[in-house]
Amino acid sequence: MKTVVVLLAAIVALVTPAYADNAVPQFQVDPFWPKPLPNNWILGQVSGIATDRYDRVWVVHRPGTLTARERAAEQSPPEAKCCIAAPPVLVFDQAGNLIRHWGGPGPAFQWPESEHGIFVDDADFVWLAGNGKKDGQLLKFTMQGEFVLQIGKQGEGNDSNSTTRLGSPADVAVDVAAKEVYAADGYANRRVVVFDSETGAHKRHWGAYGKQPSDEKIGPYNPERPPSQQFGNPVHCVRIDKDGLVYVCDRANNRLQVFRKDGTFVLEHIYEKMTRGSGSMFDLVFSPDKDQKFIYMVDGMNGEIRIVERASKETLGRFGRPGRQVGMFTVVHNIAVDRQGNIFTSEVNTGQRVQKFRRTDMQD
Repeated sequence: MKTVVVLLAAIVALVTPAYADNAVPQFQVDPFWPKPLPNNWILGQVSGIATDRYDRVWVVHRPGTLTARERAAEQSPPEAKCCIAAPPVLVFDQAGNLIRHWGGPGPAFQWPESEHGIFVDDADFVWLAGNGKKDGQLLKFTMQGEFVLQIGKQGEGNDSNSTTRLGSPADVAVDVAAKEVYAADGYANRRVVVFDSETGAHKRHWGAYGKQPSDEKIGPYNPERPPSQQFGNPVHCVRIDKDGLVYVCDRANNRLQVFRKDGTFVLEHIYEKMTRGSGSMFDLVFSPDKDQKFIYMVDGMNGEIRIVERASKETLGRFGRPGRQVGMFTVVHNIAVDRQGNIFTSEVNTGQRVQKFRRTDMQD
């Protein structure tokens, strides 16, 4: 028991508060979540994570990123006792038990070449995107994995003003009341695009600052230059807050841009301006309190989670660092939060895992 206590003390995710009254949320990694997968299954790059209204945790990963050595038990004859690629979509309960799994190609739809992003809407539909070079589609399923709708299609090339196809979309958000689905579009295109979530009909799209998007080549991010008038690649996340504002992650440009639902530009905020490489603005999620007081942001290049005040967009604290130990991050990619305020993260590249960080300042 003493060893466990020492271990937990060593892997606390420390947050540096900006206020003397310790008002900033505090988190501690849960080293025992999730529980080991059954059936000799193993995760590839985990490219999406979400929670539903029942506080279940949904994960999408990329089985195709696993090496032959990692899939040794699948070889014929088997080369080792372990392992086998897990199904692409996995669902966990609060205790970390795997309770559902499905996914993969089917006759009625085009499964992504490279899985990227998962979203569970308030009507209990599951949405998936994909950032493969040919991926130009969004997929809608029931929670049981039954196919419902495909928007767009796979193909060659990209067009940020297309009304029929996406360009390697990265992320999805759904406005159930308006019956609209928003896509961060994406790794090839440079826009936010909105479709009817029931029929798939195109409704509108926009680029950075609410302007018409362009596919004209732009150079890599340079912190010494004025902000780009176009989104970079990838446009990596889209979220809708309680006030109906649309938040967009312009990843490599290190910036958050906020819009009204019609595409009218509201504001931008740059985070870790000097960061280059893959950028500092990977993903975000709002705290579950009624005021959505905080935004939790993923900074994949710097290997940390930022805690931001939603009203001011100012950074209040952060936790994590690059590394492979529990509580550290190897290319942290996505983030989700449950109704108790606990945070869940996913990692791509060679990270290939999910982690849970319990919110400790709300405990009884």
